[in-house]
Amino acid sequence: MTKRVVSGMRPTGKLHLGHLVGALRNWTELQEQYDCFYFAADWHALTTDYADTSRLQSYVIDNVIDWIAAGVDPERSTIFVQSLVPEHAELHLLLSMMIPIPWLERVPTYKELQGQLTEKDLSTYGFLGYPLLQTADVIMYDANFVPVGEDQVPHLELSREVVRRVHHMHGRIFVEPEPLLTDFSRLPGLDNRKMSKSYQNTIDLSDSVADVETKVRAMYTDPKRVRADIPGTVEDNPVFTYHDAFNPDHDEVEDLKTRYREGRVGDVEVKKKLARALNAAMEPLRERRAALDAHPERVREIIHEGSRKARVIAVETMKRVRDALHLAY
Repeated sequence: MTKRVVSGMRPTGKLHLGHLVGALRNWTELQEQYDCFYFAADWHALTTDYADTSRLQSYVIDNVIDWIAAGVDPERSTIFVQSLVPEHAELHLLLSMMIPIPWLERVPTYKELQGQLTEKDLSTYGFLGYPLLQTADVIMYDANFVPVGEDQVPHLELSREVVRRVHHMHGRIFVEPEPLLTDFSRLPGLDNRKMSKSYQNTIDLSDSVADVETKVRAMYTDPKRVRADIPGTVEDNPVFTYHDAFNPDHDEVEDLKTRYREGRVGDVEVKKKLARALNAAMEPLRERRAALDAHPERVREIIHEGSRKARVIAVETMKRVRDALHLAY
């Protein structure tokens, strides 16, 4: 049987180039080899954005459009919405009965996000318990692999420990998921900080040609370089990080780097060529996005059909779980 991959994304806003490089390119490649399940994690979005859900549905639709525009094929991958498969909530509840709270408190991002999102009250069980919901999302479908970066491996290791604890108490029920390490460089934001919608330092997948040109012109470069004839630094310069990620003309990129280091090219030329490369890379996405925007009913059909397919598996999994826990009446 083809091995299965499960991955999801929180619909908390528009997707940007960081999502394309960090996840969507990989999702597209994985569907060539695996049985892929990709879901909009709308319940996970509530762990931090529970106070205002007015745009949640529109973000789900918009994100799924971007997935398909980026190459995720609904004919080859199952695209679904987490909350349309309520069995996720049941399995999360059952896991919460068995897992010690200290296991959840030691998850690296638990304290980190509380420190970063100080404007939000994250003293909720939903925020503390999100790793169990994440675990339920994965083991529900007997996922063999979960695509993660190295920094996310501890999160998946918790899921593996949860599975082992459940098996120790109730016998073997689930497949223990393994990490499928993804190799990519994180894109910095346009201001060289972490890329984040809250910093307004992103290039969104839905940005127009003019939007991209405007944002690239304002990009952070080498702050020590006040004139074009002063040698500049290429390393940790987001303009060149983006060139490496999106400009297919490697000879042009190397030439720009050499001249930049020697003080023989200005930021204007470097940025113009970057904007051109970005818009060329984004044009196929824009075309596919426009076609989907013109038929929103098709996107909803894809979501509901994928959710029905996912739920067939989820219902079978939960029957197995209830039997093991003696909850089948």
